[in-house]
Formats: sequence, structure tokens, C-alpha cells
Amino acid sequence: MNRVRNIVFDFGGVLVQWRPERLLAEQFPDAPERDIARRDIFGHADWLEFDRGTLHESEAVLRFAARSGLPESRIRALFAAIREELQPKHDTIAVLRRLSARGVPLYGLSNMSADIFQWLFERNDFFALFDGIVVSGSVGLIKPEPAIYSHLATVHGLVPEESLFIDDMPANVAAARDVGFQAIRFTGAEDLEFELRRRGF
Repeated sequence: MNRVRNIVFDFGGVLVQWRPERLLAEQFPDAPERDIARRDIFGHADWLEFDRGTLHESEAVLRFAARSGLPESRIRALFAAIREELQPKHDTIAVLRRLSARGVPLYGLSNMSADIFQWLFERNDFFALFDGIVVSGSVGLIKPEPAIYSHLATVHGLVPEESLFIDDMPANVAAARDVGFQAIRFTGAEDLEFELRRRGF
């Protein structure tokens, strides 16, 4: 195992909350409607294109409403709730701040629309700790596609074998390893802290 020089964080589910099932339950308390929303919004390929940046939010609202039969107002309310859902995970951010204080180069790699990321960026000072950030909606690439990991490495001059990637999704972790990154699955701040200290951080 090569020495880790850089640490790369996913955002949703790692540094900010991301609980789509809870969102669905809150926004669609009626179970049949919730099943429709799960299938026709989060479970549809258009959601990936929204994250990729090839589908703007205004068009996504229209498509999701037309496909699901749910009113546009309900879909817009869901998007507002998505923004509010992305609250900081303070225990993981404490780990991030500790690494930053030690001078560890920090990078972000997240699947997120450019507009939602900008909304999040303006409300959270911890993003200033990063030396570089790649967001799917700004580059037209998406995890777990190999190209987005290569893009991160190329743009920020990272050697994948010397970079540790942290993500809560197994497919994203596996894809990072496939292109040469060291990678671990995030299961909680306490386990992450243990793993980082094991590696000398």
C-alpha cells in the first residue's frame, strides 16, 4: 500500500446528510404515491442526468411530474426539501477540520447538480478547507464512471495510488479502486477516524 498524501471526500451521506428514503416518507406520506416517486424520480435515469448536469432542475421538475402524474408543485417542494436535507454531519466535519489543521491536502468528489452544490457551498464554511472540488453537475461526468475519477486526478495533479477516497456507496468505492485510488467505504465518523489513525493521520 502506497503512502497516502491526499484525502478525497464524497459529500452526500459523508459530510452532509443524504437520506432519500426519509425524504420520500416526509414528502409523500401516502405509500402508493411514495412508491411512484421512488420509481419515477430517484429511481429513474433522469435523476442521474440531473446529477450529471445534462438535465436542468426546471426541466427535471417537468419530466418528473409528467412521468409520475404528481403535481409540479409537489415536485418543486421535493427539490426544496432536498436542499434542506443536506445538513452538515458535524462529527465527520470535525474529522475534516482535524485533517486540515494537520496540513493534509483535501479534495471533494461528489455527485450533485451544480445549482444545489452552489446553494450548499454558500451556506457552509467547511468547503473552504478543500484544496479542490469536482462536482458531477459541473463536469458532465458522474460516479461510478471511471472518467470522473481520472478527471479529478488530472485537474488537481493527484497520483491515484497516493490518494485515499472516502464514499458511502460501495459501487463508488469499487470504481475508485479500479482506477488506482485507495478507497474505503464510509460507515460513520467514528469508524473513519479509526481507519485514518490506523493509516497515520
